[in-house]
Amino acid sequence: MNILIVDDSPLFVSRLKAFLIDHQHEVITCLKSPEAFELYKVHQSHLVFMDILMPDLDGISAMKQILASYPQAKIVIMSSMGQQSKIIEATGAGAIDYVTKPFEPRKVLGAIEKALSQINNT
Repeated sequence: MNILIVDDSPLFVSRLKAFLIDHQHEVITCLKSPEAFELYKVHQSHLVFMDILMPDLDGISAMKQILASYPQAKIVIMSSMGQQSKIIEATGAGAIDYVTKPFEPRKVLGAIEKALSQINNT
């Protein structure tokens, strides 16, 4: 599976990327949310892990931008604990799942399985 990670924390991105590569996924990373749309456009990733709070463009806005042009996109929002209202907003706007940070491996794998099942049912 081709996965795009969008997060402004280089340390978090490197940890999630290493985990995903260990599970046989191809990974593209992006540290700035305004670049997420262009990377998605080029790579048509099977799944996007998108941080909800980013300095230039918040994750919900970046997600909406991708979904407006690519409604089939599968996006998982990532957030810190205590951001329940943002998670509800993101899932209402089209996120297929969410992962809290720091990530739990089983939750990440569950989000991947959910995306795969949705891809296979289309």
